[in-house]
Amino acid sequence: MHFILHKDYFSAMLLRISKSEYPKEEMYATMSIEKVKAYLKDMNCPKEVLEFATSSATVDLAAEAAGVIPARISKTLCLMSKEGPIVISVAGDAKIDNRKFKDTFGLKAKMLSPEETLEMTGHAVGGVCPFALPEGVKAYCDISMKRFDTVFPACGSSNSAIELTCDELFEYSNAVKWIDICKDWE
Repeated sequence: MHFILHKDYFSAMLLRISKSEYPKEEMYATMSIEKVKAYLKDMNCPKEVLEFATSSATVDLAAEAAGVIPARISKTLCLMSKEGPIVISVAGDAKIDNRKFKDTFGLKAKMLSPEETLEMTGHAVGGVCPFALPEGVKAYCDISMKRFDTVFPACGSSNSAIELTCDELFEYSNAVKWIDICKDWE
């Protein structure tokens, strides 16, 4: 069994990926990015999905690949709410504030496991994005991103992103609303 540390994923989550699972992860990433590209085309998004030669699976790697500061990377966090799974797009330097999350959603923040994330969003950790989500998965955008003209969310694979304005991210993700659930970015 191999262990990969994703330091920028909430709470420095330790992922377990066995050799037999790796091809499955790769297959999902290929399917996911194609699904996202088709989804964005259907949404009449004029922007092009960027595919990098290197990994963009963490905030730091994505910032390096896109040539921007880490805060401009829009990381998509997958959590459970009372109504089911939700995704929240937040600035790359922001962290969940448990009090704000509980005040907004009525329960303690609980991150989905990598397996739950893949199952419930169709995107593997490292490429999770707010696009082409299954029915019933709600998307939200955190105000921590609004200080930037554009941000870079992933597009379904661990080597992709798209540059969008915050309004475009809100629109193309079919976000429910802007929320304020983060800390350490102000």
